[in-house]
Amino acid sequence: NISAAVFKPHYLPLSHLSPFFIQWNETIKLFRGDMPLRRHWAHFRYYDCSFTGSEAVDYLHELLRRNYNFGPEVTRYQTLQLLRKFLKAHVIEDIKGRHGSEDFEDNGHLYRFPSSSPLKSFPTRPLLRDSTDLPRLIRWDDYEELPQLENIPPLKSAVMTSDLWNKRHSVAIGDVHECKLIRRKEITPKQVDHIWKSMTVAHLQRVLGLTSLDGVLNPTHVNGKHIVHNVFSVNKTGIVILENKDMPYWVVSAMKCLANWPNGNESKQPVYPGFERDVLKTVADYFQRLKEPLLTFHLYEVFVNILSLLQEQEVATEALQFSCLLLPPPNRRRLQLLLRLMARVCQNPHLPPLNDAIATRTLMVQMFSHCVLGSVDEMDLDELLATKLVTFMMEHHNTIFQVPSKLRRQVEEHLSHLKRVQIKYAGSDTDFSASPAFCKQISRVESEEQKVIGTQTPLQALLEGLIADKELPAKDKRKRLKQFQRSYPEVYRNRFPTEESKAAVVPEKTPRLKPHLMFFNLKKPFQPFQRSWSFRA
Repeated sequence: NISAAVFKPHYLPLSHLSPFFIQWNETIKLFRGDMPLRRHWAHFRYYDCSFTGSEAVDYLHELLRRNYNFGPEVTRYQTLQLLRKFLKAHVIEDIKGRHGSEDFEDNGHLYRFPSSSPLKSFPTRPLLRDSTDLPRLIRWDDYEELPQLENIPPLKSAVMTSDLWNKRHSVAIGDVHECKLIRRKEITPKQVDHIWKSMTVAHLQRVLGLTSLDGVLNPTHVNGKHIVHNVFSVNKTGIVILENKDMPYWVVSAMKCLANWPNGNESKQPVYPGFERDVLKTVADYFQRLKEPLLTFHLYEVFVNILSLLQEQEVATEALQFSCLLLPPPNRRRLQLLLRLMARVCQNPHLPPLNDAIATRTLMVQMFSHCVLGSVDEMDLDELLATKLVTFMMEHHNTIFQVPSKLRRQVEEHLSHLKRVQIKYAGSDTDFSASPAFCKQISRVESEEQKVIGTQTPLQALLEGLIADKELPAKDKRKRLKQFQRSYPEVYRNRFPTEESKAAVVPEKTPRLKPHLMFFNLKKPFQPFQRSWSFRA
């Protein structure tokens, strides 16, 4: 009997080692550990601890179907192919000790396990020599470090003089100089692409749970333009739009015909028995002749790592969202159309059976899985891994090709921060628009000193200059002094602690007589109006 432990989900550890080797060794351990062995007779001899080819196919097929890392989509033919690879890799041998050149057969031929360990050793990958190989997010203060078309000379450190301070704070006393908004240099499309690339790769590393993408993804293979195109150049249904046609018209027509069966025959071709099978074969021939899988060879390790996350649907879906953004736009478009076709065909009750022996769902996964995922060097588990991943992507294709809202929001906020404006006052002796202002941490003592030097001293100088201005009319001077008093009461109070000190430097307002008091007889002394009062007892 197969051990119950085999049917529990086997969580693959996430590390810089390839999950392929982990799954390969795990499969061998389960197969060697629980494969029923018994005595078999052949050519008038008996062989202990052996099994037939058919027994091995039966057991391993059931094992793979019930193991979460592979799933029920595994077919008997795929199991037979894996056992043939086991024989070539000397995981098993025939009863005469032969392996490699022999071909495994699904019959009564006898096999056994060799005494030597068939497990593969983990490959070692060189670590990145410099962490700067990873894409770094552009910050506001190092924005100018990117290559520019023009040479910018180094700028002197900005020192805020009292005159500059007066111009910057002249609004408080009502003397507003001419000013204009200075925007930083326009962000180039190349820099926008770099920001999208940096944030997408960072989010992908976070979702995968990796401390490093070394051995999983080479950042030089990530193109920021592809990400931007996949985000913004889409139609209403989210399908990528290309300037040039990437798929022949007859392939697109065949896909529409199957996806919308029985109403998808736009060319009005005569429908005959088996017509739908010929249309499917036409689509399959196109995708099977592509030079590389749709998920590309460069991203193979990324998607194999996602296989260990499939038991957590939300996490796996988020990881696939970020990973599929890295695809070249033509690949992303083909993958979108293919997965949508596969899902519709599987869910269409009006479509006749496309194969007499295999269910439609299994047929679609078998036919297109190796067109989606594959490695440059043929791996022993490529087909099984692709079957598992493609099944998940087909079931969740609508969500996988949505742009993560968190990523879009963070990129927009970062770009908005880089595009913020500054105010430049006419006549200022320092141009702050050419370079951003830099901040550094200082001690509490330095902060207190700067409060006095940087604030009180220029304000005092401003007040003294206002008092000593002889060309300013007395009325305007009093008005501006009142505005200054409202804006900076502490500085004003230190300068004029008493009314006498204020009267000594500020001209008093001359009193004016009211018009009805100005008409009287200058020859007679002015006598106030007298009224007599009488009281009753």
